Amino acid sequence: MDASAKWKSFFLHWPPDLPRRGVVVTSYNEQVPFESFLTSESMLLVERRAPDAVGARKVVLLYESVQAVKVVDPVDAAVFNVAGFRGAQPGA
Repeated sequence: MDASAKWKSFFLHWPPDLPRRGVVVTSYNEQVPFESFLTSESMLLVERRAPDAVGARKVVLLYESVQAVKVVDPVDAAVFNVAGFRGAQPGA
């Protein structure tokens, strides 16, 4: 599975207990904070809370341009288990 397919799968199976907001880091070295998102077969649409310097509130990205997703909410690591993450949990 290539990187774009992995990101598509992650967004399609976003953990239900994780708020649908964060920061997408792109291959353009841009960090795009988002408050919500929509998925399509080949692209991701993220919505900013506030417009950027040119007034844009929505950004459409190819999955292949996603390099990382930063989580901005404090959440327990177990929330990511439904996304396939495994490992020892603190206190386990």
